[in-house]
Amino acid sequence: MGDCKPLGFLIGLPFAFVALFLSLVGGIIWILGTVLSCLCPCCFCCGGLAKMAVSLMKLPIKVIQWFIEKIPC
Repeated sequence: MGDCKPLGFLIGLPFAFVALFLSLVGGIIWILGTVLSCLCPCCFCCGGLAKMAVSLMKLPIKVIQWFIEKIPC
């Protein structure tokens, strides 16, 4: 991301807003997974659930970066 590509940013912006809502869902899942792992530490599925939730929370940034990379200039 060394050079500025405003067209890629503008094209990716609506998709980033959709990803933002998914990241909010990921945050809720992460909080629930954390609470479940505190209540029952033997639940191994909560670790995978938390990892998926963190990747959902990083999704808006990944979407914007992907669009910026795809625009040549």
